[in-house]
Amino acid sequence: MTALLTGTQAGGTPAVTPAVTPAPSGRGRVYPWLVFTLTFALLLSDYMSRQVLSAVFPFLKVEWALSDTQLGGLTSVVSLTVGLLAVPLSLLGDRWGRVKALVLMASIWSLATLGSALAANYGELMLSRVFIGVGEAAYGSVGLAVVLAVFPAYRRASFTGAFLAGGSFGSVIGVALGGALAVHLGWRWAFAAMAVLGLVLVIAYRALISDKKLDAHRVIDPADGEPVSRSAERAKLRTLFSTPSVIAAYVGSGLQLFIAGSLFAWLPSYLGRTYGMAPDKAAGVAALAILLMGVGMIVCGAVTDKLARTAAIRKWTTAIGYSLLSLICLGIGFSLHPGGAQLLLLAVGIFFAAGTSGPAGAMVANLTAESIRATALGTLTLANNLLGLAAGALVTGILADHLGLAGAMRLIPLAAAGAVVALLIGRRAYPASLAKVTAPVGPR
Repeated sequence: MTALLTGTQAGGTPAVTPAVTPAPSGRGRVYPWLVFTLTFALLLSDYMSRQVLSAVFPFLKVEWALSDTQLGGLTSVVSLTVGLLAVPLSLLGDRWGRVKALVLMASIWSLATLGSALAANYGELMLSRVFIGVGEAAYGSVGLAVVLAVFPAYRRASFTGAFLAGGSFGSVIGVALGGALAVHLGWRWAFAAMAVLGLVLVIAYRALISDKKLDAHRVIDPADGEPVSRSAERAKLRTLFSTPSVIAAYVGSGLQLFIAGSLFAWLPSYLGRTYGMAPDKAAGVAALAILLMGVGMIVCGAVTDKLARTAAIRKWTTAIGYSLLSLICLGIGFSLHPGGAQLLLLAVGIFFAAGTSGPAGAMVANLTAESIRATALGTLTLANNLLGLAAGALVTGILADHLGLAGAMRLIPLAAAGAVVALLIGRRAYPASLAKVTAPVGPR
């Protein structure tokens, strides 16, 4: 058991012995950070284009007389499209070239966001939202694979958490800026501004990043305290589901992000209806809350890497702890009457609501081969969107039409209970799953 959790086989033989890339120096240390910065910036644009819609819900509801279910559908259709296309488009990125795929994706979602600004009715806006989902479908998985390729393996939870926190930060900027633009210039300008930013970043990314440069800066080293699955040849797609633990990581992460999906879409409206805030003020406060969620993702990822550096199974333990904290704090918080105590509990719960993202990404990366890592992370994206972001926004809207938005939000934290169950199953199976993934390949 100890050997499995410290990266050695019985008898003290290393479980895997890949070549270690020498530490880069000078200019070589700068390029990975340039890759992270620009890839992260495009992820900000991704979520700004996706979540600006939440800031203009009140305007659309009045102008087009939409129900909460219809509004929730506009949000969920993006996540649903992302979920359905994440795996095939991530596979395309692994095969065709990750940088070329990222540039194409960002171009599509930026042009589709511009289409949202020009929409004349609900149907046209829905169609543009579908194409935003097409563009964004594999960006998180392919982009994260690009980032993880140029940094050491022992920092995976930290970089996964930090990178995926771009979703929260992008939502913050999109909701806050979109709310301000909608109040002063009209809701169409909120979409137009996001589209222009995305197109500018596409040009910069295409000019500075290439697949050839990424290959030159790729880091190949063993994870500290945990073996890393590698193969000289391309891994089979069936290995995406080859162990109980990797399946549990997909499911647990997706269920936990059900809460995040609901908060992304409905927190501005909740604050407006419950606390009587104007749309721009509600959007600003919600933006701060989502910013707190992003900070939580970074902190939780860093804490996980520190605690799991010599005992890999602690990734699961920390993820379970983050889910439990969000369940307790949000469950109690949404049950309280509006006021300071409620806001404090909601703040703590929101901080941990997406804390499992870093550990889950690290688990999936270590339980799958590098040659199909974007596809593996695309599978994680599928779960995160179908079970989490898409379901959270839509289910909350449906419940709100029947129970009121406050009643719906009281039920949302229960999704964390399902996440805890899945993560407990994954933790129990982890030693055997890790041994299976890192076992030497026998003769054919």
